Amino acid sequence: MRKWGPLTAVCLGTFMLLLDVTIVIVALPDMARALDASLSDLQWVIDGYALALAALLLGIGAAADLLGRRRVHVAGVVLFAAASLACGLASSPTALVAARGVQGVGAAAMFATTLPLLASVYRGKDRSVALGLWGAVSGAAAAIGPVAGGLLTEGPGWRWIFFVNLPVSVAAIWLTARTVPESRAERGRRIDWAGTAAFAVFAGAATYAVVRAGSQGWTSVSTLSTFGIAALALLGFVLVERRVEHPLLDMSLFHEPGFVGVMAGALAFNAAAFAVLPYTSIWLQTVLGLSPVQGGLAVLPLAATAFVVAAVGGRLLHGVRPGLTIGVGLALIGVGTLGQAVLGAGSSWPALLPGLIVAGIGTGLVSPALAGAALASVPPERAGMAGGAVNTFRQLGYAFGVAVFGTVLTSRMGGTLSAGRSHALAGGGAPGLRAAGVPEHALRAAFASGLNTAAVVAGAVGVVAGVAVLVLVRGHRRTPQAAPVGQAGQAGAGGGVGVV
Repeated sequence: MRKWGPLTAVCLGTFMLLLDVTIVIVALPDMARALDASLSDLQWVIDGYALALAALLLGIGAAADLLGRRRVHVAGVVLFAAASLACGLASSPTALVAARGVQGVGAAAMFATTLPLLASVYRGKDRSVALGLWGAVSGAAAAIGPVAGGLLTEGPGWRWIFFVNLPVSVAAIWLTARTVPESRAERGRRIDWAGTAAFAVFAGAATYAVVRAGSQGWTSVSTLSTFGIAALALLGFVLVERRVEHPLLDMSLFHEPGFVGVMAGALAFNAAAFAVLPYTSIWLQTVLGLSPVQGGLAVLPLAATAFVVAAVGGRLLHGVRPGLTIGVGLALIGVGTLGQAVLGAGSSWPALLPGLIVAGIGTGLVSPALAGAALASVPPERAGMAGGAVNTFRQLGYAFGVAVFGTVLTSRMGGTLSAGRSHALAGGGAPGLRAAGVPEHALRAAFASGLNTAAVVAGAVGVVAGVAVLVLVRGHRRTPQAAPVGQAGQAGAGGGVGVV
C-alpha cells in the first residue's frame, strides 16, 4: 500500500473525471425526459463540464504548484463529489448545468495535479510503470463509460451516474491523505489570475455564442455580441500572457510551426472523434428505440478499438516521428467519421460500425502520441506548459465541436421539419413528435440527414487537421528524460484514449 497507494489514489480520481464525460452521453435522452430539457440544455450538460475543465486547467495547475499539489487535488475531489451529488439531485436543467460546471472545476483541480503528484513520488522504472498504468486507467474509463452509463440509466436511473462518484471520492480522499506526500514548485512564482479569467471568458463566450446561434441565428445581435466578447477576451488573454513574468501559456511558443500543429491537432482530435457521439446516442435511443445499454454498446467499438490500438501501437510505433503518427491518426478519424455519414430513414446501428472502428484506430494512434509531440515541439523547460496546453485544447475542441455540430444537425433537419421540431427532435423529443402526429419516416429521415451532415463536417475537420499536422509537425521526439513534469503539471498527460 505504501508503494502503490499514491498511484491508486490518483487513478481513482482520473477514472472518475474521465468516466463522467462518456457516461453522460448515453443518459442524455433520459435526462431530457425527466427534466424537460431542450437541445441547448443537453449541449450545456456536456459543455459546462468540458469548458470548466479546459478554461481552468492551466490556471489551477499553476496555482497548485504554489499552494501544494496534494492540497489542491483533495480540494478538487471534494468539490467534484459535492457537485456530483448536486447533479444527481438536480430538479431542473439549469440546476444540472450549473452543477456540471462546478464538477468541471473540481475535475480541473484533479487533472492538473495528477501527473505532478505521480512524478513527485515515483522515479525511474517505477515512474514508467505508474504512468503506463495511469494511461491504461484513462483508456478504460472511456471504454467503460457508455456501457456503465447504460446499465445505471436502465437500472436505478440516470441520477446514479453521478451518485456512484460519492463512494469513489471518499476512497480517493482517504488514500490521498494517507499515502500521497505534499509537493510544490519553486518559490517566487505568482499565479496569473488575469490570464486565467480572460481565457475562461473567451472559452465560455465563444461556446455560448455557437450554442445560441443554433436557435437565434448566426447574424443575430445577441450571437454577434457574444462573439465580440469572446474576441475581446482572447485579445486580452494574449496581451496579458505577453506581459506577465510567469504566463500560463507563453505566446512565443506559437512561433514554432510544430507547436502550432500539435495544438491544432489537439483541438481537432476531440471534435472530430467524439463531438458527434452525443447526437448519435440520442438518435439510437429516441429514434431507433434502443435501450440505454444497447445504445452504449452501439458506440463502444470506437473506444474499445482505440484502447487496443493504443496498447499495441505504443510498442510497435516507438521511435516513429509523432507528427506522422498523429497526422495519419487524424486522417483515419476523419475517414471513419465520414464513414458514419451513410444513414437513411431505414438505417439501424450496424451502419455505424465500420466508421466507428476506423475512427477508433485513428484515436488509438493519436491520443498517446499527442503529449509526446507537444513535448518534442518545445524546449525541455516548457514541457509542463506544453502538456497542459494540449489537454486544454483537447477539451476546447470537444466543447466547440458539440456546440457547432449541434447547430449543423438542426440546420440540416430544418430542410424537412420546422425549426421548433428540429430542435425538439435533436434534443430527444422524438416520442413527443410522434404523439403530435409527425410521421415516423419523416422523423427518421430528418435525423439521419442531420447526423450525416454533422458527420461530414466532423470528418472534414479530422482530414484537414491530419494534413496540417503532417506539414507542420516535422521534428523528432526529444528524449523523455528531457521533459520534466512542471508548471501546469501536464507533461505527458493525455496518454489514455478518453475524450479528456
